[in-house]
Amino acid sequence: MLLALAVAMATPLSTSAQEAVGALAQRLLGKEAQRFLFLKVDVPSDSFYIQRAPGGREVLICGDNDISMAVGLNHYLRKYAKVHVSWLNTEPVAFSKTWPMPPYCEGGRAAVPQRFFLNYCTYGYTMVWWQWPQWERFIDWMALNGINMPLALTGQEAVWQEVWREMGMSDEEIRAYFSGPAHLPWHRMANLDGFGGPLPQSWIDGQKELQKQILARERALGMTPVLPAFAGHVPSRIAELYPQADIKHLSPWCGFEPTCFLNSTDPLFADIQRRYLAKQQALYGTDHIYGVDPFNEMDPPSWEPDYLAAVSENLYRTLQQSDPEARWLQMSWVFYYKRKQWTPERLRAYLTAVPQDSLVLLDYFCEKTEVWRETEGFYGQPFIWCYLGNFGGNTMLVGDLYAIEGKLKAALAESGKNLQGIGSTLEGFDCSPQTYEYLFASVWGLSAHDFVDQWADMRYGKEDKDARQAWHLLADSVYKDWSFYGLGTQMVARPDFEGHGTYYTKPYYSYNNDRLLEAIRLLMKNPSDNYGYCYDIVNLLSQWMGNRFMDIRNAFTEAYKAGDTEAMRRAYLAAERLTLDANELLRALPEFDFYKWLSDARAWGGKDRKLQDYYETQARTLLTVWGGPVLNDYANRLWGGLLRNYYWHERWKPFFRGALQVRREGGDFDEETFRRQLTEREQAFARRPRSMFPYKKYPQTVRQARRILKHINQGRYNP
Repeated sequence: MLLALAVAMATPLSTSAQEAVGALAQRLLGKEAQRFLFLKVDVPSDSFYIQRAPGGREVLICGDNDISMAVGLNHYLRKYAKVHVSWLNTEPVAFSKTWPMPPYCEGGRAAVPQRFFLNYCTYGYTMVWWQWPQWERFIDWMALNGINMPLALTGQEAVWQEVWREMGMSDEEIRAYFSGPAHLPWHRMANLDGFGGPLPQSWIDGQKELQKQILARERALGMTPVLPAFAGHVPSRIAELYPQADIKHLSPWCGFEPTCFLNSTDPLFADIQRRYLAKQQALYGTDHIYGVDPFNEMDPPSWEPDYLAAVSENLYRTLQQSDPEARWLQMSWVFYYKRKQWTPERLRAYLTAVPQDSLVLLDYFCEKTEVWRETEGFYGQPFIWCYLGNFGGNTMLVGDLYAIEGKLKAALAESGKNLQGIGSTLEGFDCSPQTYEYLFASVWGLSAHDFVDQWADMRYGKEDKDARQAWHLLADSVYKDWSFYGLGTQMVARPDFEGHGTYYTKPYYSYNNDRLLEAIRLLMKNPSDNYGYCYDIVNLLSQWMGNRFMDIRNAFTEAYKAGDTEAMRRAYLAAERLTLDANELLRALPEFDFYKWLSDARAWGGKDRKLQDYYETQARTLLTVWGGPVLNDYANRLWGGLLRNYYWHERWKPFFRGALQVRREGGDFDEETFRRQLTEREQAFARRPRSMFPYKKYPQTVRQARRILKHINQGRYNP
């Protein structure tokens, strides 16, 4: 009653483009946005409420800030209108035919003040080719899901270019120091220099303008973007220009040449920090929180605790000298990744050298290991509990909603005051979007069970008992694993008779594939043309087919060992039918189409054919051979076009045919020669631009799925 009175007396915000949350509603809903009124009211921080507006014709959404009201809008859309606004770049918002009024005033309040999103790697594995339309939709999605602390790394090369110019480097030297666009995340983390470079000037300039748009929109919605600062990574040319500086090599990363690190105690460090932050603020402004991550997946020049303490103490001091309000945000991934080296003594020295509450840790991989539990709560420093969920953009069904619910509740109850937020540090936007949406929805009080019902409803635009049953089956029986490096189906692994051919890919899943098929059949009882439904059918059915491929490969191997060439032939043909059918299914949606990825890359080249080819080569390389001697297949994906033309034609087809041929001739397959030739084919594919095909339209999805289910019933994929 008191809230209703406050609402009645409050002044509604305009839904014109001048108001952030109203403009968001108009972007997403068009003329349907007039159904909503937004009010800022004096309620507890990070709270929203929804109810019927006075007069009864609009839904009234109120809260203490724009993000809270955006969450309130999303709450209404999910629960009452059965409308889903996805993070997918091209998905249209499907409008409900009816817009029911909330029967009573209801709302929610965030359990934590900070909700973080993104990872350095996401800027390579997913967002590297995005332009403003994709970013605009994504920022709206973040607001609807309550995210108020996004990592904002776009366009930093423009700032560094100015710094290195001032310090004596030529533009040619600077652009050669930068990596190519697809590998910039790992250059930014000091893992590699120059790979795929030199970076085109047009890219640097284009990203600078894009970052200005991104930050303006994020700030308008009330977000606090996390911009980067100097962590010590310098070009080798700086060591030549400043020979007295304390510059050492870090340990090599994944076979790349070691990069250079400037000790934070050296006076030059403070000078570079000052230059960088001043130029960044002039270009992009500041929100006084900076992502700084020295030593990511690498050994520092010394493991002595006093040295580590000096690094962090002086690094923070240089931040504060440039910005007295500065706070430092660091990912704790390195403390998990190199946990044997980061002993309690070393980590305590590093973390406690920074003043209390001035350093915030991202506990990066909490679904697997909660580092805060093993470090006395990061020795008192505040932290953000993060779900990672995806490596390399791998397309596998992972993410246990109920486990996330339990772990997060326990963390909130047991961590004390230094748990300041929750977040997600996904490396790529994978094929389990419901996991991330639940993570952020849970902070506002939604249970995993209720979320599954909502997810089923809004993916189809209506309540459907079969859809709900299917999604509960999936949540209970299929989405039970966590992601790990290189996770993927056998279909996208390098060919081998046993195992998976190389360190990546790892074709692991713990559920029964028949349970996945059962859920698919339930969903297909009442087909829909809703985009969310089509996405789910492609996602789930292609996963079943990828899992089935392992059974066929194993049958081929048994036949090979037995010398049964007829059984080998049947398995080979079953694998071919399965793969080509999966390829057609995947190509029905742009989110699963390799050629959409390549097309987006080429678009950054404008009308310059050479630049287009350069960007396409970058895009091909990252998802296939990656670069360096050990990361082949790290970013494997079950995508249309890539499946047919790379995984099948360049890999599995030559393997199956070669093994069958030698067995028919009474010989043994020369695996060593095959692998050498395979490496050559893989490298050639990565360097092969301009093989472009238009992607297809999603209404084909149901027809394709019906055809595949018919083939399954007929045993077409049986070896």
